[in-house]
Amino acid sequence: MLLGVSLVSALIIGAVGFVNGRNSLHASSIDQLTTIREMRTHEMKVALEDVQRTASLNSRNLSAQNMSKALNAGFDELQGQTLPADQEAALDGFYADRFVPALEKRTGDQYGSGAFVPESAAGRWIQAHYTARNTTLDDAGYEKMLKTDDGGDGTTYSAAAARYGDYFSRLVTQAGYEDVLLLNLTGDVVYSAYKGPELGSNLDIGPLRDSKLADAYRKAIATNSVDTVVMTDFERWVPSMGTPSMWIVSPIGNDDGITGALAIQLPLSFVNNVMTGSNGWKGQGLGTTGEVYLVGRDGLMRSISREVVEHPKQYVQTAVDHGTPPAAAKRAAEVGGTVLIQPITGDAVTRAQSGKSGTLEGSDYISGSSVVSYGPLDVDGLDWVVIARIDSSEAFAPVDDFTRIVLISLLGIMLAVALLSLLLAQVFTRPINRLVTAVHQVAEGDLDVQVPAGSRDEFGDLGSAFNDMASSLRIKQQLIDDQREENERLMHTLMPQSVAEKYKQGEEAITEAHDNVSVVFAELIGFDDHSRSLTAEEEIAQLNTLMRGFDEAAERAGVEKVRTLHGGYLASSGLIVPRVDNVRRAVEFARSLREVLERFNAQNGTAIGLRAGVDTGAVTSGLVARTSLAYDLWGDAVNLAYRVRSVSGDPGIYVSQEVRDRTAELVEYVEAGTVEVRGKAETVWKVA
Repeated sequence: MLLGVSLVSALIIGAVGFVNGRNSLHASSIDQLTTIREMRTHEMKVALEDVQRTASLNSRNLSAQNMSKALNAGFDELQGQTLPADQEAALDGFYADRFVPALEKRTGDQYGSGAFVPESAAGRWIQAHYTARNTTLDDAGYEKMLKTDDGGDGTTYSAAAARYGDYFSRLVTQAGYEDVLLLNLTGDVVYSAYKGPELGSNLDIGPLRDSKLADAYRKAIATNSVDTVVMTDFERWVPSMGTPSMWIVSPIGNDDGITGALAIQLPLSFVNNVMTGSNGWKGQGLGTTGEVYLVGRDGLMRSISREVVEHPKQYVQTAVDHGTPPAAAKRAAEVGGTVLIQPITGDAVTRAQSGKSGTLEGSDYISGSSVVSYGPLDVDGLDWVVIARIDSSEAFAPVDDFTRIVLISLLGIMLAVALLSLLLAQVFTRPINRLVTAVHQVAEGDLDVQVPAGSRDEFGDLGSAFNDMASSLRIKQQLIDDQREENERLMHTLMPQSVAEKYKQGEEAITEAHDNVSVVFAELIGFDDHSRSLTAEEEIAQLNTLMRGFDEAAERAGVEKVRTLHGGYLASSGLIVPRVDNVRRAVEFARSLREVLERFNAQNGTAIGLRAGVDTGAVTSGLVARTSLAYDLWGDAVNLAYRVRSVSGDPGIYVSQEVRDRTAELVEYVEAGTVEVRGKAETVWKVA
């Protein structure tokens, strides 16, 4: 019972705790992922809004205004310049020999060698004196061009660039921008901090006319307001070797009017650092598999994948296994990034793009089972959604750990309860076992058994009650045994043991035939006359005295008392114990009765006489009247013994002829008369 109740209680409590704990941990894991996603969303929004404010402030800066006017004027002057043939050739060689081959290798696309040569004279001039001087097209080459503002050609443009170029250089180096462009009102890129292929190009008619930068420029200029800030989505910026770039464009000028536009190129790291926490995923609660990334309306990533950063060799196979086209996965691994490469599909993106936020579980681009938290990024000009994901196995690892701990704890509790129950069961059942053993002993007849009282509890009370019961049974059994012994003694006084045994066994008719038995029938003469002068108590007392004397005489003579009557006594010899001298014993017993009576008369001054008859022969003994027990003796010998004692009215001991014949040598007889036995006379003799 203790084990059952304890186990059921432990199971119920464990189940309730398990369900509640599991649900709480499950919800906590999802809430944590949602919190991280919301934090990243907020940080991204703040960062983009901050760069927009910075762009707006910088476009209003007096240096920017002065530089715009000076460079615009210098660029216009260059429209009338003719580029020398050698410089023209050097410019063509730059694209044909260095830039276009590097671009094609990087992007895998095909470009014409003259595709990026500006159509305007001013454009070709400044590219020849700036862009074409980048001989390496690597980081060192671009860093060198960042510090080169004087074209060395003595033009107004070079003078203005040398004077104001440091302002743009500091924007790039201090703010971490990828590039800063200055455009005039006709779409010409009149300045670039890194002096790349976009320098001198026209966004309205040049090779970059279909770019997002061109669209943003036209939108910003169309407002004719310095308060305008236009931000673009990522695009593959060809002048940067196809690297995804996004732009912030703001008109340059003041309340009197605008002179151009400032275009800030945001690097990939700007977005990636915010979304990855500067690659600090694990330290910011995303474990070993979690990440937060951006997805555009086209279903492509707008930030880098953690898998590409941490496991570039495994990324391709893992991404392909979960639905990414092999070409896209391979390309992402090659360039070490997933922006505008890695496609993202599924319910999370669809719901987020419809403006919903929430969480779900399912497969994603890198895992078969992930927990995903999704929501839109509310920033003007961008149609992005924020996705936070983590492998389900890791997200719910605390749940699994909790489940394991609960199960282990529950099993431990169950084992402890089982062991405790076994121990307590031994303690509880020990007194019961003692009682059971004692009860068996009582059932086997051992009423002397006692059990230790034990503790002062129900078992102790039960033990005490059992001891009291055993003592009571022992006393009652003793009384019963004493009563049984008394009954046996009384029964044996009423009948022979053989008859008593048959009676106890329930026999209805109990008789026994005996062939050689001597019978003595004695009666008192004159006792009735004597008793009239006595009280009832005195009469019974004197009669008992005589009967005890007769019993003692029977015992001495070896005869058996058959029954006692008021004033009479019937005995036999050889009835119960066969004796060859039963006749002699019977005669001696009769003579002993006379002696007993003589002593009684002498003691009490009475004159009571004795008349006894003795015969021998076949008799029958048995119980008469079952409801009122009476052991009796009958037969010819009994009948003759009764009759011979009455052959004369005088006291004396009278015997039959056969008795006289068998004891004539021992006892002296005199003839007393005759009785009729079966139609003929038989002599009766009297002891002299």
